[in-house]
Amino acid sequence: MPQTPHTEKHFTAGDRVRDIVIGMSDGLTVPFALAAGLTGAVATTDIIVTAGLAEIAAGSIAMGLGGYLAARSDAEHYQSERQRERREVRDLPELEAAEVADVFKEYGLTEEEAAPVVAALVRRPEAWIWGSRSPTPGAPW
Repeated sequence: MPQTPHTEKHFTAGDRVRDIVIGMSDGLTVPFALAAGLTGAVATTDIIVTAGLAEIAAGSIAMGLGGYLAARSDAEHYQSERQRERREVRDLPELEAAEVADVFKEYGLTEEEAAPVVAALVRRPEAWIWGSRSPTPGAPW
């Protein structure tokens, strides 16, 4: 009997959803709060609407810039950590192998069970650094 392959689809847009929720809550809350505060202090609606629109523009710029800087900072941190791992695998392979074996031990594997995997990674340093993804063509490891 033919079997349907088991496929799992995982939600991978968690960061985007988080950014949208935070942006919308900030983008809706602050202009309404500003308008409500101005309503008691200002008699004309033109000033209230203008202030609300100005706040939306300023808030959009601030949130966009904050998101951009956070993403850029994350990318720079990731690259610096990757470079550090690359140096450690090249210069301190014994310590890195012990570190990987310790990770497997935390999952409950014995030293004998982890040893073949660690040995395979030692033989393939590019896989050790890059994980399951293939390295960028032409990139020095």
